[in-house]
Amino acid sequence: MSTVQTNTVSPSLLATMNPSTSATQSTSAAAQDQFMKLLVTQMKNQDPLNPLDNAQVTSQLAQLSTVSGIEKMNTTLESMIASYQSTQSFQAASMIGHGVMVDGSTTSLNAGKALFGVDLASNADTVNVTVLDGNGQPVHSFDVGAQQAGLLPLQWDGTTDSGAAAADGAYSFKVTATLGGQPVSAQTLSYGQVASVATSSQGVKLTVPGLGAISMTDVRQIL
Repeated sequence: MSTVQTNTVSPSLLATMNPSTSATQSTSAAAQDQFMKLLVTQMKNQDPLNPLDNAQVTSQLAQLSTVSGIEKMNTTLESMIASYQSTQSFQAASMIGHGVMVDGSTTSLNAGKALFGVDLASNADTVNVTVLDGNGQPVHSFDVGAQQAGLLPLQWDGTTDSGAAAADGAYSFKVTATLGGQPVSAQTLSYGQVASVATSSQGVKLTVPGLGAISMTDVRQIL
């Protein structure tokens, strides 16, 4: 009589029960049926002088239950993620037309108005802003004085250091801050207006002209 005696589920069967991608319910049922057939065949062909004990049978059944439970948990998580993304999409849609601040150092001058910001790590007694043109050359510098820690909106009216009006277009800026002569960390923030919302496998994205597609978690302030 041939002998079939194993104490663990074969790796191939485990892979079938827990695939890398979502399996359908029919696939799951077929895999469980395959497992049971394997177990029954194993018990039919066991060595009468060295049969499987209850612990071995229980262990194999427990493995089937564990794999099946993991599969059901994955299905539940996928459903929760889909529901969360749907809710997030509705929330994001309400931001269309609103201005947002995100990490960045670029700004756009339009009709003599450019908006941007800075996030100060601590209080500062001096906060100096320098606007640069497309070649990285300073166009205008100004001091906004002492400021408290936190996010600070900034605005440039397009006037250069010479008093002339700068042309509309893309600019960059940098911010330096000090407290008692010591530097203060200052994270520059770019401003943009949300034009649309897109949902993909990477989650919900806000489309902001000039800044591209950004995640809602990247938004530092909504204006």
